[in-house]
Amino acid sequence: MKKVLMLGTGGTIASEMTHSGLTPALTSEQLVENVPEISNMCEVTCRQLFSIDSTNITPAHWLMIAKEIQASFDEFDGFVIAHGTDTMAYTAAALSYLIQYSPKPIVLTGAQKPILFENTDSKTNLADAFRVAVSNLCGVLLVFNGRVILGTRARKTRTTSLQAFSSINYPLLAVLQNGFLMEYIRPASLPQPRFYDRLNTRVGLMKMIPGADCGLLSYLLAHNDAVIVESYGVGGLPSYQGSGFFDVLRSAIDEGKTIVMTTQVQNEGSNLAVYDVGFHLKNDLHLLEAYDMTTEAAVAKLMWILGQTKDADEIRRLFCTPVAYDLLYLKEET
Repeated sequence: MKKVLMLGTGGTIASEMTHSGLTPALTSEQLVENVPEISNMCEVTCRQLFSIDSTNITPAHWLMIAKEIQASFDEFDGFVIAHGTDTMAYTAAALSYLIQYSPKPIVLTGAQKPILFENTDSKTNLADAFRVAVSNLCGVLLVFNGRVILGTRARKTRTTSLQAFSSINYPLLAVLQNGFLMEYIRPASLPQPRFYDRLNTRVGLMKMIPGADCGLLSYLLAHNDAVIVESYGVGGLPSYQGSGFFDVLRSAIDEGKTIVMTTQVQNEGSNLAVYDVGFHLKNDLHLLEAYDMTTEAAVAKLMWILGQTKDADEIRRLFCTPVAYDLLYLKEET
């Protein structure tokens, strides 16, 4: 029988109702006890890393999870992480960079309703996560509502529905129906994963809105080593006289800052070459472009890259090198 390590972190799945709303309270052992069928699938070891609402997750927690998996990697056949849904996609992306090419499944799951509630989705999601953890799938995965999503491609797209997560710009890896796993795609792996233990959290994100002031971008660049700009459509920034964005970006690049352009549009990605408002950003300033990456993946990837190097050429090379299928549409960088 396979051995699986269950890591508890809190989240809705482990919450109880209090006078101020739902608060994580149950341990990983208590979660497993509420799903008896898990004991028929594998031998489970439970460890509680922390117990927090996922709104309170920070990159330090990502490093803690990765460190625990690294320390236990040879001892177990698979890993299940019970996590809150609100930042689960960020954690899945971060773990995809901190633990690359894992030959064993590292599965994140959670729920929209606590495990002690009636009509909860917790029990099904947790059981499905263990089914994947003892399967032949590999890498960092998110399992939710019968879907198996690549860690770098997951996004929470519904706030309350049971089908909370979508796979963005990439097919589902597998689906689960009535306890059966139907596998479509198996990610690449190595005999041993590549573990990393450093992140640079000085990464900012700016979402463009009509009439946005370039002063906000200046502030973010002053307080971070890298900034991701979520623009409109296939990408671009205001270029009307007095907008100031081009000058702000040029000064930041001269100071050694890293800037990535992406899009607010969920599907199909960016392409700065299409319109004049993006062309000069790409060809004159040589900004990095996220293409079909999710914002969650772009944030986590930059934190990982900047934790490894400060060299501009190496940052560009690493960002443009696909990791865990985070990037499919990539035109040759010039």
